[in-house]
Amino acid sequence: VVIPDGFAHGFQTLTDDAELIYFHSEFYAPEHEDGFHAQDATLAIAWPLPLAQQSDRDRQLPCVPPDFKGLTLL
Repeated sequence: VVIPDGFAHGFQTLTDDAELIYFHSEFYAPEHEDGFHAQDATLAIAWPLPLAQQSDRDRQLPCVPPDFKGLTLL
């Protein structure tokens, strides 16, 4: 799967033995990370399975604010 720069994404494995390997176009810069909570009702994601594990970072992400108009990429 190729994900364009700045494009929101999330993954859910459906088996216990899945592996995910990331290849990035730039060096990791945590100050540029952002996101929304995976279970936010505004996103209406139909996860195939209940969410069993999430990183601490992802659990603490905010919901989409009501006035959110999208992102502008530079």
